[in-house]
Order: sequence, then structure tokens, then C-alpha cells
Amino acid sequence: MNKRIIILGLLIVFAAVVIKLIFVACKNIKINEFHKSAVIFVVDSSASNQKNLPEQVKYLKSLCTNLDPEDEIKILKVSQNSYLIYEGSPSDTKGITKAVEAFTQLNSKDYGTAYGEALKKAFDHCLTMKKEGYVPSVVVIGDLENEGAVEKQINWDTLPQNVKSIQEYIPEISMMFVYAHPEKLDMVKTKLGPVLGEKKLIVANETGLDKVNRRFLEAIGR
Repeated sequence: MNKRIIILGLLIVFAAVVIKLIFVACKNIKINEFHKSAVIFVVDSSASNQKNLPEQVKYLKSLCTNLDPEDEIKILKVSQNSYLIYEGSPSDTKGITKAVEAFTQLNSKDYGTAYGEALKKAFDHCLTMKKEGYVPSVVVIGDLENEGAVEKQINWDTLPQNVKSIQEYIPEISMMFVYAHPEKLDMVKTKLGPVLGEKKLIVANETGLDKVNRRFLEAIGR
């Protein structure tokens, strides 16, 4: 009888220890909270980038397939001017395709690449989406060539300070530049690397896109 009581007591103590360990382990588990993302695409549809545009649009769509239906995307075209051509769900492949096909065709009257104008608009969208509860990011797809009106081009001397100013309101903001020549991307890293850091600034030329989607998803907290 005493032996049974001792064994029962030991089993109760053992069970209590196991339950306590499980409770402590569960308490320490951190559940990743889902945050909706807003990805602002800047797509170069200028004459110098037209031959690469179909592949780049295909890449844009592939990146969208990795986003959540609750996320939001906006697409800004860049040529002589920059303006919004699509906003909505990243899963609306048909809507994205129709917008891109309608508004990125070559216009012989357009000359220039208004990347600076496009980034300003992209940052404005980021600030708006942050207020709406999204985690914003900017993805620039194109060759980064400066053409046309100087006032619409990127000022690489003032851009780092502009990004710093944005970080005051959006500390988690990330940027990605893809498809530009390595020399252009090196300048991006030189100018924006000290501001955004390695995890929040992603660059890749056309030969280095195989792992870039994973890095981008990590940058936006996925």
C-alpha cells in the first residue's frame, strides 16, 4: 500500500514538473504578429528601358504572388513624367496586367526619366499608407538612367537626407532597386546603404534576382 502511494506521489510530482515546463515554454514562445504591407512599385517605361520592360513586369507579378491578399500595392510609371497607374490588391493579376499594358507603352513624344519625381510620389504614398496601418516599402524597377529634365531626375546628394526624414515617420521603411546596371546599383548602395542598412536596402541586377524575393520579404517583416 505504501509502495503504491509513493509511486503515485512520484507520478504526481513528475506530471506537475512536466506541466510547469510546458507552461514556461509556451509562455516564452513569441508569435509573429502579421502586419499588412504597402509596396509602392516604380516602373520605368521610358524609351531606354522598353526592351527590358516585359521581363521586368513579369518579375513584378512574381513578387506580387509572394505578398498577402491583405497587402496593398501601387504602381507608378516613370517616363518623361511619373503618375499612378494601379492601386489595389497584389493578387489582382488581371487588373495589374491591364494597367501595365495600357499605360507603359512607348510614347514617341515622351523623353526622359522622372525617377526623382516618382520617388517623391512614392514617399508620399508611403506616409499615407503608414497612417492606414501598413508597413510601407518602395521597389524601383528599371535602369536608373538620367534623361530629360534635370529637375525631375534623382538628386543623389539630397536623396539620403530625404530618406532619413521619411524614417522619422516610418522607421521600418525598406527599399529595393532591381534591373539597373551594377555601376548604378553600386551608387545606390553607397548613397543609401548608410541610411537604410543591409537588411532594409536590397539591390540586384538582372543576373542576381534568384534570391532577392526572399530578402525583400524579410525586409518587410515576413
